Amino acid sequence: MSLRTEPPFRADHVGSLLRPAEVQHARAEFKAGRIDASALRGAEDEAIRGVIELQRAAGLQTVTDGEFRRTSWHMDFIYSLGGVRQVQGESIHVQFRNAEGEYDYAPPAMEVADKISLPQTIFAEAFEFLRDNADEGQTPKLTIPSPSMVHYRGGNSSIDENIYPEMDAFWEDLSGAYNAQMRGVYELGCRYLQLDDTSLAYINDPAQRAHIEQIGGDPDHLHEQYIANINRAISGRPDDLVITTHLCRGNNQSMWAAEGGYDFVAEALFGDLQVNGYFLEFDDERSGTFEPLRFVPAGKLVVLGLVTTKRAALEDKDMLKRRIEEATQFVAIEQLCLSPQCGFSSTEEGNKLTIDDQRAKLELIVEVAQEVWG
Repeated sequence: MSLRTEPPFRADHVGSLLRPAEVQHARAEFKAGRIDASALRGAEDEAIRGVIELQRAAGLQTVTDGEFRRTSWHMDFIYSLGGVRQVQGESIHVQFRNAEGEYDYAPPAMEVADKISLPQTIFAEAFEFLRDNADEGQTPKLTIPSPSMVHYRGGNSSIDENIYPEMDAFWEDLSGAYNAQMRGVYELGCRYLQLDDTSLAYINDPAQRAHIEQIGGDPDHLHEQYIANINRAISGRPDDLVITTHLCRGNNQSMWAAEGGYDFVAEALFGDLQVNGYFLEFDDERSGTFEPLRFVPAGKLVVLGLVTTKRAALEDKDMLKRRIEEATQFVAIEQLCLSPQCGFSSTEEGNKLTIDDQRAKLELIVEVAQEVWG
């Protein structure tokens, strides 16, 4: 068996990377009005060149811009959709947790106040910069939130009934906008597109299903609706465009929000969702067992997120190999890859580890992948 020549790769990563101090400083200066957009972009450009080199030096075939131009992994994209506007003072809260305790987090909020559309390809300039600066042998990956994320947190209540009295029209417009986005980035040269979707992991948590019911949703079938609309969004995709999805249970400054194995969604997730591969969180017991992987059909790839981005401690290489072997009880070894469980910096603040810690974890993933598959 050998390393893969097309994505997802045996050693891969989710997308976001820790912002260096220079980027964090420039963003703070820009928010304070002390530098202009051009100066901010210059600082981001220089940092992205550096993080491209970091990924190359680690031995990764995937390259991203670390999401350095974003505030969060999803809201910068969602606010760029036509018809979506940011809402201040929203009452929605998400409870994040870590070893130290529980934290009540008020995420950025939005509402659908007009017909959903795609005024222009989102992150076009960011992808072009990545594409033009990537080395030969590096495959640029663009990460965007899945269509589900436009709906999940606020449910139907975040959508103006005067605009969409029937939800079918909302989903038709939203999937159409995403389909246009997919085609737009393809024209720019994107051949590796990832749809980040926390909702399909959150729905495994009984507490999250109770929340869905409280806001008027159908907790038993919402994941099926989401999967059907993702399929609409990526329908007719070019044969040489690889699309993956990433699922996790929350990743904010080394905290998490949900728990539970993939059992509740597994059959529909792996059997019906028409993507090439799945980045799955498996870095601790909150993610459940590998047993749901028995539903993964031949031809699809599973990227095992066994290396945590939440803590600095470096995983034991033999432990990672044992975990990969455990997964082969349910899915063939040639269908498996290795990655971190999530990004290192889903929000601009980043998780509680250093850039050197991040580098060591990425290098470890490459080393283990070479020893297992290479």
